[in-house]
Amino acid sequence: MPAQQPAVSVIMPVLNEERHLRDSVRHILGQEYGGEMEVVIALGPSTDRTDEIAAELVRETASDRARVHTVPNPTGRTPAALNAAIEASRHPIVVRVDGHGMLSPNYIATAVRLLEETGAQNVGGIMHAEGENPWEDAVAAAMTSRIGVGNAAFHTGGKAGPADTVYLGVFRREALEKAGGYNVEFIRAQDWELNFRIREAGGLIWFSPELKVQYRPRPSVRALAKQYKDYGRWRHVVARYHSGSINLRYLAAPTAVCAIAAGVVVGAAVTPWAFVLPAGYLAAITAGSVPAGKGLSLKARLRIPVALATMHVCWGFGFLTSPRSLAAKVIASRRPSARRDPAEL
Repeated sequence: MPAQQPAVSVIMPVLNEERHLRDSVRHILGQEYGGEMEVVIALGPSTDRTDEIAAELVRETASDRARVHTVPNPTGRTPAALNAAIEASRHPIVVRVDGHGMLSPNYIATAVRLLEETGAQNVGGIMHAEGENPWEDAVAAAMTSRIGVGNAAFHTGGKAGPADTVYLGVFRREALEKAGGYNVEFIRAQDWELNFRIREAGGLIWFSPELKVQYRPRPSVRALAKQYKDYGRWRHVVARYHSGSINLRYLAAPTAVCAIAAGVVVGAAVTPWAFVLPAGYLAAITAGSVPAGKGLSLKARLRIPVALATMHVCWGFGFLTSPRSLAAKVIASRRPSARRDPAEL
């Protein structure tokens, strides 16, 4: 007789997710998983119908095996929402899902198996971006191409193995508790920062292409620009908070922004030959968008260079302009190192 699968808690931080929340929860409740399950939604101060939809889900699942619960997150910040949901949940396996993420049918079963097989503290897989219109299709293509995100396995795929970080994550509860949960100061990059602390404490983070989550891209250029500016801004905070955590991949976009800016300034003030730098960048992303857009509509393919440029430039600009004062505030909140023996505290 097969062993009973462990109970899992699915935690969801949501804010203004009326467009995707019901579908996201449907993908959770429809999992091919035999163990007990609960879904805890942390509700930020939404201005759309998110709270109403969440209340409907609570009522609809009140008598089901897998019930939906909600907890308040008045700050609206993702790490605070995640911590509130973790505290309100009760099972030994914690599955993080976003309000616009759609789990593949065997995602939880596969993740639980991988936790057992690898001994990892956290396992995750591919952020499989899929759009619902030409612009979102273009962003999805950019987010899953090497020219868009470099060699990040959770975007582009790759072999299973140890990783610095993974998309979302399926955790052992004891790993989250040992790490002290998410650092609420990290409005962005909280996953990378948490996984760094888990690794620092000797834990294993495991990537597997078997795990796939459909992701809905930002619906406009403006929203994508803000998203990637915040990514760059907070990745620099992580680099200042955890010295030695940066690598060359993260410096590519800031370097490109500096080169483009220098080319424009020098080209306008000194010699037009300097315009070769921004022109070369535009040529590179235009050429790179051709294979990235294979199989998409013409409208989507034409938008891929815009998506790539928005991602690169805004990430790089956010990284370069990330204020030291922000990092100083975060560093001031630093908790004792996870390496320390609890008996020493």
